Amino acid sequence: MGLHRTSLSWADSGLRPLEDTLDHNIDGSHGHDTAIGRDGDGSSDDEVADLKQRRTSIIGHVEGDEKYFTSPDSGEGSTSTVLQKMSSLRRTGSKKIADVVHKVDPLAPKGNPLDIEINESRQVPADTYDSSNNFVATRFSTEADRSKFAKAPTSKEATISIADIPYGRVDPVEAYVIQRQAKFDDVEFLSTPKRIIYRTSPILSLLAIAANIIYLVLRAHFTILAQEAAHTIYYMAWTFIVVELLVSIPMLLHRLWGLHATGSRQRPKLRLVGDNVPSVDVIITCCGEEDQLVLDTAMAACNVDYPRSRFRVIVCDDGKSTGLREMVEEAALAQFDNLYYRSRPKFPGVPHHFKAGNLNYALEETEKFEGGAAHFVAALDADMIPERDWLRALLPHMLQDPKCSMACPPQLFYNVPKDDPLCQSLDVFVHVSEPLKDSLGVAWCTGSGYILRRKALAEIGGFPIGSLAEDVCCSSLLLGSGWNTAFVHEPLQYGTVPDSLTSHLKQRTRWTIGTIQTAYKLRFSLYGPLVKHMTFFQRLCGFIYTFGSFFTIFLVMSMFTAPIVLISGGTMVPYSTINQLRWLMRSCFLSMALNRLNEFVSYLPSGYHIGQREERAMMWMAPFNALAVVRTFLLPKWLGGKVAVFTATGSQKAELNERDGRLRAPLWRRLKVTLWDCNCWIHLVYICFIIAAVTTVTYHNITNNHTLRSKLISLLTHAGWPPMIWLTCTLSAFVPLRYAISPPTVCDREDLLERDPKTGVAYPSTTAKKQQYSVLTWVHELRYSVLSLYTTFVFVVSFLI
Repeated sequence: MGLHRTSLSWADSGLRPLEDTLDHNIDGSHGHDTAIGRDGDGSSDDEVADLKQRRTSIIGHVEGDEKYFTSPDSGEGSTSTVLQKMSSLRRTGSKKIADVVHKVDPLAPKGNPLDIEINESRQVPADTYDSSNNFVATRFSTEADRSKFAKAPTSKEATISIADIPYGRVDPVEAYVIQRQAKFDDVEFLSTPKRIIYRTSPILSLLAIAANIIYLVLRAHFTILAQEAAHTIYYMAWTFIVVELLVSIPMLLHRLWGLHATGSRQRPKLRLVGDNVPSVDVIITCCGEEDQLVLDTAMAACNVDYPRSRFRVIVCDDGKSTGLREMVEEAALAQFDNLYYRSRPKFPGVPHHFKAGNLNYALEETEKFEGGAAHFVAALDADMIPERDWLRALLPHMLQDPKCSMACPPQLFYNVPKDDPLCQSLDVFVHVSEPLKDSLGVAWCTGSGYILRRKALAEIGGFPIGSLAEDVCCSSLLLGSGWNTAFVHEPLQYGTVPDSLTSHLKQRTRWTIGTIQTAYKLRFSLYGPLVKHMTFFQRLCGFIYTFGSFFTIFLVMSMFTAPIVLISGGTMVPYSTINQLRWLMRSCFLSMALNRLNEFVSYLPSGYHIGQREERAMMWMAPFNALAVVRTFLLPKWLGGKVAVFTATGSQKAELNERDGRLRAPLWRRLKVTLWDCNCWIHLVYICFIIAAVTTVTYHNITNNHTLRSKLISLLTHAGWPPMIWLTCTLSAFVPLRYAISPPTVCDREDLLERDPKTGVAYPSTTAKKQQYSVLTWVHELRYSVLSLYTTFVFVVSFLI
């Protein structure tokens, strides 16, 4: 009967039977389980006929774990037709179920759809991408020149067993090979003991939420009872409770949706091996940065471990630097034949849309290259130096999932000052928030180092304009169009943080404005055609993160409410009986203790000290973010409102050279720029206000009470109420002032790099990649410890009064 037989299971191989592949290419379906990419340009009639012919020549049916393939001469066409229809119905039903499951629980795909084991290699078909003969990466036209520059060191190709290739499947030469190197992609950041402890975070988060709710409910309930007993209304107490509740809402929401995700992320560490790889266009955007800084990024991008004939590097300079152009052209002629320079024309009165416009211009330019554009687009910021494994680490996550439109690595830095006084590293975001969002299927673009599927980008109309946060907007639009995104938690790029307070404030307020602009564009991810395919968690995340930017206004209100209540002589903690006060003291201790424990566990991936520093930064940055939101979105122009303007981070020149020990401006000038130009006079006024309020209320508490017991209770229920938030706010507000008085000293950028004397390619040194700490970090922790001990003391006292 002409049967061919193999005992290899399709589930074991991680690939679908050929009939499924052919159905996919013919019908255009994009199910969750497919192994074919979405990059095909569509099949012509001849190609469809050829696929149908191939399908009729190899038809398989399942019997147990074995596969049977019927040859065309078997004479059993009717049986084949029935089996074909049954298989089609099975696939359609499976796809419907998978779609429903994904919408209900986005954790169903765990980041390893091929189910590859550690140290195992698996093939994914390459027939939906262009052949290596179409794409042209090099600049010279002669084969001699091309062969001279085409080869680059590549990683060792894994040995592929013939058992890994199902019968009738793709030829090994035509397939891409993916190898799994570790169970998790974040093995460099999270050790096994930490990972085990971190998995208790959902329980601790739930307990912390419950304790916080209990405390707020008791506060409100006892305030009502106190009002009934005193026949009065405690307006200031209610004001403080309402603002405190509003500020806690984002934290509560973050904890709630984080409960479902923590510990469930299963994204493996993958590598694309061999020389048969997809084509990539790498775009480096710049605008006024130092020429050498941009060139270092471009040369490192050209030096990645990837066949040079399969990728281009295009420097897109909005600053039109003649020096940079000459340096790029010289490097292209001398070493890297796949390096290009482009600078778009700008016309007065015509919007150029900042970075998004530069990226879209680069996409248009790649279409004009010989062989056309690549199927994948990668982007780097001007200062972000990629590691050599960059492309090979990200692409497998997209090749194994045809619905994956974007893969993003974390943004890491090599010039962060000791103790990071301004909290410029993004460690909490990239080590805690992004993996959490990735497990929920909500990985956002991290701004640099990401790789995009060109077809997906074209589907949303290119990089979106109208938002200063084009990266977040782009990934949100992709999610809204039904695509997936991935966050690959590996150290694959290192850049520079702004080297002045002024540039840091411009960068962070720009991010806040861009996030809100994206929220308006997407209608806060709640409804509309741009988000119609988003899952519940994708909508929830988009709403929380964007709407949370508005809560900086309430945070500023809460910071000023406490001293206002204190200095006005109002009651902060009303109660009618001493027993009520005891329970308030105990619930306050319980909330503090569980929150401290939860913080310690939740910040394990980034580091506990870094998490605490992030919370301090949130407080002292709140006035700047709130002012930016009010000016940009709430105030009309005649009242001081202004249109947000983009400024490239690397082009923000340091005015004071505050981190250069030799060129640092004098103290009086640093204070002038910090207090006046940066509006840090707000922080100084706030600190003075707090000190005056605490001093005044403490004086009245002591003089207006005659017994020791009444004095202590009065002090406790006013300035001494744990955990003394006014003290935390005061110390946080002092951060920019302390920075102006005693700024950190950072080495020259060249001293932080290790440069190859032969090639000139530079990478950050191992020491520069690691965060450095001093005794100042422990001083901050001492403050937290003292406040925790004080709250514990109050808890003990509650049993004695």
